[in-house]
Amino acid sequence: MSDLPRILLVEDNAVYREALELLLGLRPDVEIAGSVADAEAALEFCAEDCPDVVLLDYRLPGLDGVEATQILLERFSALAVVCLTGLATERERQALIEAGAYACLTKDQELGEIVAAVHGAVESAQRR
Repeated sequence: MSDLPRILLVEDNAVYREALELLLGLRPDVEIAGSVADAEAALEFCAEDCPDVVLLDYRLPGLDGVEATQILLERFSALAVVCLTGLATERERQALIEAGAYACLTKDQELGEIVAAVHGAVESAQRR
């Protein structure tokens, strides 16, 4: 059992999801708990083995990032959410934060910035 933040990746683009899983898997400061393609699968995963952080794509089939964030945080109070998006308006980003996401980052941000947000989200969730 490690003290590393456990991350669930939620991304419908299989190529991006697999690449991010590979890159994060190489990092010594996080652990990949799993990866799924949509919010419904994320809810099922969290019910079985809740991670510390869900790294959530904003645009998903079915539930979007805002809806998914609200439901995840309602059902799993110790969980933190960090959203990733290829493109989101300022209004969409604000809606994510209001829904409880710790941060909304772009998919082209440096991996170190994404990992820093994961760590910040875990710390924030522990203070709730």
